[in-house]
Amino acid sequence: MPLVIPRLRRWVVFAAGLLCLVVAGAYIHRRRQASNVFKQIPPKMNVDIQQTAEGFKVSKSDQGRTLFTVEASKAVQFKTGGRAELHHVTITLYGRDASRYDQIYGDDFAYDPQTGDVTAKGQVRIDLEANPEGILKPDQSKPEGMKNPIHLVTSNLVFNQKTGNAFTPAMVELRMPQATGSAIGVHYSAQENVLTLDSHLDLALTVSRTATLQAARGVISKETRQVVLEEPRLAQGPQRMEARRATIYLREDNTVDHVVATDDVQAHVTGDSPLDAHASRAEFAVNEAQDGLSRAVFQGDVQVQWGGESPSRVNAGRIQLDFSSRNDITKVRANENVKLMDTTARQSTDATQKAVGPQQVEIAAPAMDFYVKNGKRLDHAETSGSGRITILPSSPKDATTVITAGNFQARFDGQGRMVSVHGAPDATATSTSPSQPDRTSSSQQIDATFRPSGGIDAIVQQGNFSYSDGERQARAEAARFTPGDQVLVLAGSPRITDKGLATTADILRLNRTTGDAVGEGNVKTTYSDLREQPNGALLAGASPIHVTARTMTARRNSATATYTGDVRLWQDANVVEAANIDFDRDRRSMVARGNGRPVSTAFVQLGKNGNATPISITSTRLTYTDDERRAQFEGGVTTRGADVTVTADHVDAYLAPRSQNPASHSQGQLDRLVAQGNVVVQEPGRKAVGDLLTYTVADDKFVLSGGTPSIFDAERGKIRGDSLTFFRRDDRVLVEGKDSSPTLTQTRVAR
Repeated sequence: MPLVIPRLRRWVVFAAGLLCLVVAGAYIHRRRQASNVFKQIPPKMNVDIQQTAEGFKVSKSDQGRTLFTVEASKAVQFKTGGRAELHHVTITLYGRDASRYDQIYGDDFAYDPQTGDVTAKGQVRIDLEANPEGILKPDQSKPEGMKNPIHLVTSNLVFNQKTGNAFTPAMVELRMPQATGSAIGVHYSAQENVLTLDSHLDLALTVSRTATLQAARGVISKETRQVVLEEPRLAQGPQRMEARRATIYLREDNTVDHVVATDDVQAHVTGDSPLDAHASRAEFAVNEAQDGLSRAVFQGDVQVQWGGESPSRVNAGRIQLDFSSRNDITKVRANENVKLMDTTARQSTDATQKAVGPQQVEIAAPAMDFYVKNGKRLDHAETSGSGRITILPSSPKDATTVITAGNFQARFDGQGRMVSVHGAPDATATSTSPSQPDRTSSSQQIDATFRPSGGIDAIVQQGNFSYSDGERQARAEAARFTPGDQVLVLAGSPRITDKGLATTADILRLNRTTGDAVGEGNVKTTYSDLREQPNGALLAGASPIHVTARTMTARRNSATATYTGDVRLWQDANVVEAANIDFDRDRRSMVARGNGRPVSTAFVQLGKNGNATPISITSTRLTYTDDERRAQFEGGVTTRGADVTVTADHVDAYLAPRSQNPASHSQGQLDRLVAQGNVVVQEPGRKAVGDLLTYTVADDKFVLSGGTPSIFDAERGKIRGDSLTFFRRDDRVLVEGKDSSPTLTQTRVAR
């Protein structure tokens, strides 16, 4: 049959029209079906239902502001119970104050009109985005530029269109700019705008491959851009940090701005230099590059301890850590009653090689700055304002030393141990021991150095140094104290005074334990506050006793001193010179030694006319005690008068009591002299020898005996006898023989 073109055209038009009617009918049927899905929503819930070009949209409003919207591209209603399936669903939550733009979206959901639950089937995604400007903009306005929303992926999520709340017990994957991880269970409260990660929060921080963050629970609160973690635990390599609660504050782009940890904040670092820190609160500020910290602040009874066998510890009310662009710590500032404690845990030894216990050094100040070198180790620290160093004793018997200054600077070694401390100005050091007076020193500046094994090695004070130990006082330009041997070394015009005793030298050494003192170079000692002793002689006056020497060793307990090197001791006109003198201040006694050079002293003898004749005596040793008034000379003794010389092995010179001295004479007055051993008496034109000689000043008489004494006279020859007595005033000589054959010779010798 031939094809008729006009007829064919009429059939095509008819078929097309029929097809349009079928499509329109199907569309109307589906629309009525989708509308019926939401007809069971109670009319009093203020819910608006409208059909859109993309499908269907349900929204809920309050006071003119939309709380949330539910959009689906397709809805299929079931006959039983009015339940329906929603496909390609997006739920947007704005919050009651329009400050949010949170979205929940997935492919397949089930809707129960009786409960109002919209339940996801399979995977669902959640984007959390703050919209602080939402209240100022038209309803349902989208934030200007989505700024790194917090992204969650979960399953089996239930959203209730009546309340706007959502929850799931399933695992949740979490992704934000600085972290990715997971949690178990999630709850979203529309009324409070709070999303809660129920448990087992486990995150890997993107700023470091080794950093992880775990928490028992996480809450993204209604406050703008805040995440609250319960029992957070942060780990990165050997570093651990934990607290009972932490709040993460986000920027507008949801990157981390800072973190605040509270309630029992703890930090731990393991390894060769372990560190432990405790605080009530800690705040960590993240840098702009989001690759590390710019600042960390610990507050509330902060305690930081580092080191192994010999730990150091810092206590403060507040500690702030500053970080460089490379995420290295550059500076640590501690405020509010700061205490830095350095402890010697290893057993060290003192000067006698005896084991001593641990010693603790504490630095206290209102504030301290700690500077870190290369971001790895503590380099030095400095106090702000006046500071105090306390050196605690290693045993109960030792002293506690407190050092103060206007400012302190401490330096540390590669292991973070203090090696030195410098304090200035107005430095003071006070040592307190049981049952002893306080020992106090002051200076313009002070420096303390520490042993490698820990503990104080030496304390050096410079600039107008002064020292007080009970009645003992000292002054110098500089001083060095070593606790190991308790010796204080003074230099720069040093001077020590103690109970009427004053000593100067180039260098003075003072043992603070024994009280002994050592002087080196140009020593001069003055003994003052003396009482006159009428029964004494050589050193019985009330005027000062002076001693000069090259060196001195003074023993405080026995009140004795040893002077060596060109020693000269004198009181008024009484002078003793020797290479070495041991002097006892309380007994006013001395032992002088020549050590290859003669010991010399001088007395006077008074004639009947009151004229004084000097007598000098030299020997290798002199022993004198003032209450005995006897000077004992030993070894090559030579006595010289106006016209007589006596030599002997030993000479005892007996002095008259000071009470018998005329007021015009302050020099020791010879009363009698006894010489023994190889005695030789020489006068002009006369020489006498014997073993024992007694000379009495009162009658100017010599008695020579022992062995076979003899006198040789240039004019009359030699005279022998058992005892020879000659009088210098009238030149008489008495010669006595043995008892068995007594002889007596008297001769007149013209002079």
